[in-house]
Amino acid sequence: MKAIGFKRSLPITEEESFIEFETDTPRPSGKDILVKVQAVSVNPVDFKIRQTAAKDAALDTPKIIGWDAVGTVEAVGGDTSLFEVGDSVYYAGDLTRSGSNAEYQLVDERIVGRKPKNLNISQSAGIPLTALTAYESLFDRIKVDPVKDKGKTVLVLAGAGGVGSIATQLAKKLGNLTVIATASRESSSEWCKQMGADFVVNHHNLKEELEKIGHSEVDYILDFVDLEGYWELMAEIIKPQGHIVSITESSTPLNLNSLKAKSVTFSWEFMYTRSMFGTDDITRQHEILNHVADLLDEGVLKPTTTKIIRGFSAENLREAHRLQESGKSIGKTVVLF
Repeated sequence: MKAIGFKRSLPITEEESFIEFETDTPRPSGKDILVKVQAVSVNPVDFKIRQTAAKDAALDTPKIIGWDAVGTVEAVGGDTSLFEVGDSVYYAGDLTRSGSNAEYQLVDERIVGRKPKNLNISQSAGIPLTALTAYESLFDRIKVDPVKDKGKTVLVLAGAGGVGSIATQLAKKLGNLTVIATASRESSSEWCKQMGADFVVNHHNLKEELEKIGHSEVDYILDFVDLEGYWELMAEIIKPQGHIVSITESSTPLNLNSLKAKSVTFSWEFMYTRSMFGTDDITRQHEILNHVADLLDEGVLKPTTTKIIRGFSAENLREAHRLQESGKSIGKTVVLF
């Protein structure tokens, strides 16, 4: 089968930052299904791993990355029960295994969902990783109750990004929350409004912007961009007994004492935890993806794909990574095979 990977961590402008090669088509066993991939989308985790995985030394065999895919089930392992050959599926995969930038991929069926029926392949490919991240942040970490917490405020940092785009919708439509999204450019601000944000504030002067809209403090904060950079401000604007969730990292230790007086809860969200550690509730991701598919089919949620690049090639993957690395992409970029 054809696959695209890299042996060295090179700038995306370098021709060998991605290389095409042939490798054996894998065979499923156990709870794995074999998926014929039809489209993938690109997330920050893709370029971060590409930039670091082969930084010190070249790899003997190319590393295949990619953690968002849509495709059809070609074969199933002996212990599977959730899918059959021919089913259309979507998933974000497992960070510890070979990725989706290949014609075929093995994936544990327990982290796979049915493809939304009313979305096309490109629209569906932009959903899994971001939807799982946003859903887990809101309903597994904060444990938002749409009745008890109705009207509470959530600040979405990086509202126009892939995760922010779906988090805004889930918080508004499923969580009944008042959503405040951050953006600075006119195009990204307009996108946040289209996703359902009640307020859009400029992150360059966030504290003043929040005061201006009458929300100097917020109940919840979803950090999808820069934990270290926003830490002191988040501690200041979070309400007593509030909850902060972050998917980003800090290069220095965080001062958790700044949250003590307010009894604020801080949670990490890492979408790959369940698959990496084979947690007892690993099938939760299958359930979340199916629920999200239902919400998309019903029109409750909107797809977030904004850019489609046609053709499975190293050149097109480089282009998708260039867009993601620019930090200016809105919504999701998809490569259609």
